[in-house]
Amino acid sequence: MKYLCLLLFATFQLATNPLSGQSAPRARDLGIPFEGNPGPFNAITDVKGVLVGHSTLVHGEGSEAIRTGVTAILPNKDLIPYPASVFIFNGDAELSGAIFAKEFGYLRSPIMLTGTASNGTVYTSVIKWSLERLPHPIYLPVVMDTWDAHMSNFRLFPMQESHVYEALDEARSGSVPEGSVGGGTGMTCYDFKAGIGTASRVLSPEKGGYTVGVLVQTNHGNREDLLIAGVPVGKEMNREQLPIINEKEGDGSILIVVATDAPVTTEILQAMAKRATFGLARTGSQGSPFSGDVILAFSTLQFEWSEDEPYKRVNLEYLGQYETGALYSATIQATEEAIINSIVAGKDLTGIYGTTFYGIDHDRVKELLNKYHRLR
Repeated sequence: MKYLCLLLFATFQLATNPLSGQSAPRARDLGIPFEGNPGPFNAITDVKGVLVGHSTLVHGEGSEAIRTGVTAILPNKDLIPYPASVFIFNGDAELSGAIFAKEFGYLRSPIMLTGTASNGTVYTSVIKWSLERLPHPIYLPVVMDTWDAHMSNFRLFPMQESHVYEALDEARSGSVPEGSVGGGTGMTCYDFKAGIGTASRVLSPEKGGYTVGVLVQTNHGNREDLLIAGVPVGKEMNREQLPIINEKEGDGSILIVVATDAPVTTEILQAMAKRATFGLARTGSQGSPFSGDVILAFSTLQFEWSEDEPYKRVNLEYLGQYETGALYSATIQATEEAIINSIVAGKDLTGIYGTTFYGIDHDRVKELLNKYHRLR
């Protein structure tokens, strides 16, 4: 009986802890309508072989508050080279590995998402991790970042090598925790608490049956711009649940990672990365000048690996330009839903110097969608 009580208590704590990363309810659970057919998990991990892990740092109060973390996306567990392309919509952000992807059309690294001040620590830690875990070390890690100093004291440099190892070692398939987890811990979106969000789309058999998955780290947008299913939720809630901010806000940023199992060239991946900005626009983003909006798209197609010819592309028949329209639509749809999922998953959180951002009121969202006849 004692053990049963402990089990029930632990289950209750996990279900009620706002930082547990549990993503229920998600946007669809609120009756928000989205186009397209999601995969089983409605996550980037619906693309076969893709793994996601988080390490979340939440401790301290006032000037000592730490609200940060790191998220790892592994395109395949052995990190065999994979085709990739990068699109910079607005450049006020950092992405290591971008030059290599542009020059050669592929990457060989986990994709790491974190806070700006942790970029360097994450970069070197990935190299060290690869020396211990992989037969061929990673020399050019891919690290993407957004600024979380409005919630976390970056001057304490809390990110440690062990946190990066945790995110990488814990990377799994299946459902992905959203909201205030991993790299999204200190992030906000349209002045609501947000962070990590994900979604997927599965094409019909007639269109090839391919899967497109998207994961975002949201840290962008002004309240009045927020659109949900075309409804001006931001304008309707412009004076509600206002954040308590103790330092000047900037334009913010968003990181978007697009994955697919479709046999596409790097040119098509570049086009998919560009289409992700359409999904961003559907949520109301204006692409403000000092926003860092960075998109990385990759395919789970792999290269043959050998010491003599380490980056030989597997001989496959690639989709032509005229066969990719459904992939573009899927990218737009999954990006939009991933962003809204990041907001729906957000829970109230207080950070440095009492700065507080509130999770969006789910009942109010349903009320507004019903008002505009958009509730599913």
